[in-house]
Amino acid sequence: MTYCVAAKLSAGLVFLSDSRTNAGVDDISITKKMSIYKKKNDRTIFILCAGNLAITQSVKTLLIDSKGKRFWEATSLYTVAEVVGNCIREVRKRDGKHLSQEGLDFNCSFIVGGHILGEEPRLFKIYSAGNFIESDEDSLYFQIGESKYGKPILDRVLTNDISLEAAAKCMLLSMDSTIRSNISVGLPLDMCLYEKESPNNFKHKHLNRKDKCYERLKSIWSTHLKEGFNKLENIEWDDSPSVDVKYP
Repeated sequence: MTYCVAAKLSAGLVFLSDSRTNAGVDDISITKKMSIYKKKNDRTIFILCAGNLAITQSVKTLLIDSKGKRFWEATSLYTVAEVVGNCIREVRKRDGKHLSQEGLDFNCSFIVGGHILGEEPRLFKIYSAGNFIESDEDSLYFQIGESKYGKPILDRVLTNDISLEAAAKCMLLSMDSTIRSNISVGLPLDMCLYEKESPNNFKHKHLNRKDKCYERLKSIWSTHLKEGFNKLENIEWDDSPSVDVKYP
């Protein structure tokens, strides 16, 4: 399992991924889930992946080896999402039956985002069937992998007008909640900020267990959560129960 999250905001794009891969509690390894594709000043494309590692690696290899021309020359990010979806279908056609015979699901999902010259930055979520959806103002972010633990803070904090730096902190806390609740998600992390006003550059940060900034962020957040919880009023209980109570 893994956890990846990305958001498209008015100021640009933010991407975050973990790097844990596991085939059981005694078979855990580290594999990057974020890939970046850049062509001079023409395009910058970020791809995050989750699911069966053999499937996602095959998709990314096909993307460059057999679909490279269409990928690098696509005039829109929508076309890039189509290319990724077609690669997924090719891998499914090749491996799906064999996986099924072994009792395994064809499990993969991707987040594709970035900027191609001539259009606005865009963000897509691609499913294991090769179909996909695009973000808009009502769906600012996409998650893949182990998503449930990190969702609440994203829903509470992320808005279209939030700064990229604030969104990055929010997403790191989303990741921290997931890591605390699921052993199959873990450090190191990769995070990228793509600023709409600086399309030829992006910021990247690699976070491991020794990263002091990440440790401070977690510590401060945990302290404020406990302080906020302690300030909550006690519950005012009803004088008599409104539920049906059975007596002998």
